[in-house]
Amino acid sequence: MTPPSWLGQGWLAPHYLGWLLHGAAMTAALALCVSLAATLLGILLCAAQDSRQRWLRWPARLFCSLHRNTPLLVQVLLWYFGAGGLLPDAAMQWLNTPHQWALPLGFSLGWPPFEWLAAWLALSLYSACFISAELAAGLNTVARGQRLAARALGMTEWQIFRYIVLPQALRVIRQPLLGQYTAVIKNTSLTMAIGVAELSYTSRQVESETLLAFQAFAVATALYLLLVIATQLAGSRHAAEGRIR
Repeated sequence: MTPPSWLGQGWLAPHYLGWLLHGAAMTAALALCVSLAATLLGILLCAAQDSRQRWLRWPARLFCSLHRNTPLLVQVLLWYFGAGGLLPDAAMQWLNTPHQWALPLGFSLGWPPFEWLAAWLALSLYSACFISAELAAGLNTVARGQRLAARALGMTEWQIFRYIVLPQALRVIRQPLLGQYTAVIKNTSLTMAIGVAELSYTSRQVESETLLAFQAFAVATALYLLLVIATQLAGSRHAAEGRIR
């Protein structure tokens, strides 16, 4: 099939499109793992900052301030090169060696490479700080009388946070939280700096191999857009189901 003239000279061969699809799958997997870890850590950070215990509140605030006010690319490079330099050689050798764990029903789980782990850790810590800030904003919308009533019933601070305050805060910040997950997808592009074969990395590879820069980055842009739209649709559907209940 002859491509339209406005696409320029030539179009990408099928195997190059396969490279880009593989990169998109890597981006989706990394973004999903980061979103899960960042949400859990963000809840813990928010609970620590909301605590009446100083030894919990101040370290959590310092941790969030440090990560929110430094460039994400620097954090990615720090975890990859810094942590890699601090770990013992034996640990680094084990991390860089492919591992397979047998799962039931004949499935197996492969251990990801070190650059993937460093990217996951850096993105999770960075995103968790923003998610905790969104949660803190949601907590402020919950009436103070509900906390006082829960304390009067004998609930602990964690029980009040877990069963009274957190569900209401999550309902309020649903849309900003969805924006954070969308930002995670786009932030994964920075991990190409340490060699993670996500979508930006593979589009750069395709451009280098074919010299078809417009075609390679146009497909990558379209795939990023599809991932973001899929995330927003999933979030909107979840919100709609919540309203129905």
